[in-house]
Amino acid sequence: KKRRLAAGERYVPPPRRLSAGVSFGAAHFAETSYYFEAGLRKVRPYYFDFQTYCKGRWVGRSLLHVFSTEFRAQPLAYYRAAARAGRLRLNEEPVRDLDVVLKNNDFLRNTVHRHEPPVTAQPIQILVEDDEVVVVDKPSSLPVHPCGRFRHNTVIFILGKEHNLKELHTIHRLDRMTSGVLMFAKTAEVSKRIDEQVRERQLEKEYVCRVVGEFPEHEVVCEEPILVVSYKVGVCRVDPKGKFCKTIFQRLSYNGKTSVVKCLPHTGRTHQIRVHLQYLGHPIVNDPIYNMEAWGPDRGKGGKINKTDEELLKALVEEHRSKQSLEILGISEEDLNANAENKDCGNSGDCPAQADVSENSCPAEDTRHPERRDPTACPLNSDSNLETLEKNKEFGSCENQDGQTGEKSSGEKDPLCVECKITRRDPSPKELVMYLHALRYKGAEFEYCSKMPEWATEGWEE
Repeated sequence: KKRRLAAGERYVPPPRRLSAGVSFGAAHFAETSYYFEAGLRKVRPYYFDFQTYCKGRWVGRSLLHVFSTEFRAQPLAYYRAAARAGRLRLNEEPVRDLDVVLKNNDFLRNTVHRHEPPVTAQPIQILVEDDEVVVVDKPSSLPVHPCGRFRHNTVIFILGKEHNLKELHTIHRLDRMTSGVLMFAKTAEVSKRIDEQVRERQLEKEYVCRVVGEFPEHEVVCEEPILVVSYKVGVCRVDPKGKFCKTIFQRLSYNGKTSVVKCLPHTGRTHQIRVHLQYLGHPIVNDPIYNMEAWGPDRGKGGKINKTDEELLKALVEEHRSKQSLEILGISEEDLNANAENKDCGNSGDCPAQADVSENSCPAEDTRHPERRDPTACPLNSDSNLETLEKNKEFGSCENQDGQTGEKSSGEKDPLCVECKITRRDPSPKELVMYLHALRYKGAEFEYCSKMPEWATEGWEE
């Protein structure tokens, strides 16, 4: 029962019970649509609600104070304008005053205009589908499930929208840039059964990759421990303080410049195969992290970096920035600026402008788009922009990316949206491929294989 409130006291409803796991229905899939351009799969911008409960450290602080101290990616003028437009809601009531003091169990909702980075237009091939599992051949550049800026451009959403395969349970993950065999369970029971095999290391995994130089002909076993340098960027390195890892490598072919190598990981650490290959002096040919000059003249061979973790991350960012390829690294200029200004914000799961309580977060896969501001765009806190917002309190419709007029979730421009004012370079389809492929997964009762990728055939050259 609702207790009697004192004069002027604000009521906070009890927290809602959230369903376990990630579940997407017809309404989620209908949020927006795809279109294809220059070998890329693109998502039309759409409106989306990010949601979060009040953090313990926010209790007793005003909403304005929280925005000004923790969420500096946007100026305060943005949050004031968003409140006037009705996009900020506290316990489902429009926020009228940013000076409102937050209480425990307050529920904050922020409606944003969302843009997703493009991925390859290569279709997802279904290898096996029965009553228990769905097994697909995942193209490179697609995240497995929603995280970071990806939602519709993910394997889960594409399978649901284009193949009517819904309510799937993730058994294992592949890095966004890794292609190959990916399994989903159709029921929680099947997922639990296979997950037990994964935990007990009964699942045999076989990968194939193309690496720099002439890899040794004999079998190579690497057991160097791996430490995570940055969860946000997704960078790891060999370090005695890291976790135990074991990978077995066997060369399959050599074309005079590069080698095709079979990889058998006995553990499942983040970027394990890529880090071990770098340590051995044979990084993957087009690895956007572990085959970069930022690691030094030997590119990390033997674990020799001669940089602190901070210096390494800075060098990686600067190298990609110079090549206008921050999207391949998985971050944007705004991410870097916000992180530099505010160390207290933590990961994206804490931000009401970025957090969705219904989705898992995966910082290592958190892929951002490169952003270059249009010098003609007016800044968020300019009077003309806020006046535009006041005149457009209803989202309405406007011209989408195809030059057609559509409804409000099909590509309209938004007066508050920074992304709508940015000119960005699309990656080429070639940039969205990394030469690492999950070739085979074998369990106690199953074995699933994909075709050998073209770049892994003997005698193939760039």
